[in-house]
Amino acid sequence: MKAFLTSTVLVLFCFASVVDGKRNVLVLLGDDVGFQFGCYGNQKIRSPNVDALATRSLLFKNGFTSVSSCSPSRSVVLTGLPVHQNGQYGLALSVHHFHSFDEVQSLPLILARNGIRTGIIGKKHVLPDTVYKFDVEVTDEEYDINQVGRNITFMKEHVRDFLEASRNDTRPFMLYIGIHDTHRCDTGGELGDFCEKFGDGTTPGTGIIPDWKPEVYKPEDVEVPYFLPDTPATRQDLANMYKTYSRFDQGVGLFLRELEDAGFADDTLVLFTSDNGIPFPLAKTNLYDPGQGEPFMISSPYQKDTWGKTTELMASTMDITPTILDWFQIQYPKYSLNGQPVQLTGKSLLKALVPNPGPAFNLVFSSHVFHDVTMYYPMRVVRTNSMKLIHNLNYRAPYPMATDLYLNPTFLDILNRTESGETLPWITTLDKYYYRDEWQLFNLTSDPYEQMNMASAPEYHDVMTSMQTTLNAWLVDTDDTWRCLPEGELEGNTCYPLYNGERKGMGRN
Repeated sequence: MKAFLTSTVLVLFCFASVVDGKRNVLVLLGDDVGFQFGCYGNQKIRSPNVDALATRSLLFKNGFTSVSSCSPSRSVVLTGLPVHQNGQYGLALSVHHFHSFDEVQSLPLILARNGIRTGIIGKKHVLPDTVYKFDVEVTDEEYDINQVGRNITFMKEHVRDFLEASRNDTRPFMLYIGIHDTHRCDTGGELGDFCEKFGDGTTPGTGIIPDWKPEVYKPEDVEVPYFLPDTPATRQDLANMYKTYSRFDQGVGLFLRELEDAGFADDTLVLFTSDNGIPFPLAKTNLYDPGQGEPFMISSPYQKDTWGKTTELMASTMDITPTILDWFQIQYPKYSLNGQPVQLTGKSLLKALVPNPGPAFNLVFSSHVFHDVTMYYPMRVVRTNSMKLIHNLNYRAPYPMATDLYLNPTFLDILNRTESGETLPWITTLDKYYYRDEWQLFNLTSDPYEQMNMASAPEYHDVMTSMQTTLNAWLVDTDDTWRCLPEGELEGNTCYPLYNGERKGMGRN
């Protein structure tokens, strides 16, 4: 037995013999979770359980989402396909009919056909159900999202039920847990901006979550990320969010303990990440690093030499499906979408666990179309360790604001200070936030905060051309309908110029 002792909790992982020779998978997916963990260098937060998981994982310093928006990101996790390919262009709200294509072969469908038992507990938020069908579902489709996504005691009990049933099942399993923290609160007011009062045992009428011992932070006790203004409003906003990190962290500890108690700790691959960045300006829905960057860990019981180590290799949420298929040694099926053959362009992260994993870990791609239906701002991104290229296809329009990014104390303070002409200690301005260049090229070595756009700089001409070529090749491989915009029209596989004042005659094939 191996124990990991922290200042407030003892997390035990028992490594008994492999149960019936099975290989299993546990996916822990946070909601709007950023880097506010001790293992990622935050000196103010208390996150003993996530930090303990890091000691038995390979921690990626360069983890990224494929799309910084909830439903689209989850669709990528569960299909391995970017949103412009799988069809989940925006939030899975039935009134707007943002659904993945009916023919998409999702991870749970592929696994089920290959004798793998699948389960989801927590937030699902992808459509249609025929594409994203799990054997066992305990989700926001049948329960209140706070109960199934934030009540860690409720979730723990269903995790236990799933694992106990798996002990009596001959099939291996994949269990996907969608934790709703640290998303902002949809109900507002009485539960707090982050639902930080939900079940805390001290706020009348909000109930008690027995397994949660809330950590309360003062505004002066938080770390303000570089991309946010250091103001009293922001600090209080972050303090409220930190409280929900304690619920998230303690939930992770509970779920891993259930895995151990059920006897599966020594045969289960654990993947830990988030759908997108924290719900603040320049982060969530954006593809600057605060929105694209994600905490990312992989724990393999068969590569213990990688435990507690960090890597500069680049991981993406687009890699989760190929990783799980590789773990189960399942081939991706051959099929077509909209008349085009489908292939996975992500990579198996299992290769990061061995020496010399190859060039696939040197870059990642991202693709965004909508958040909600009124928030159309398609972006395509290629990022390496040192450079990032963003293509803003709808750059003439103001950048749209998701409701939870607009109606929150931090942004409203930014808005009010700007309108009143007050000093705003922010790395950008509202005007720059709303209106962006079509192409944005950043040297992340000399400009890690993405402040200087080098897209038109003569000395970056060759870099710009090379990255555009790399990005476009990926868009062709993934059959991106938007790949000719804004200066061209796609007909078949050819870009025809619109002659609309853009780069005349330079549509991309």
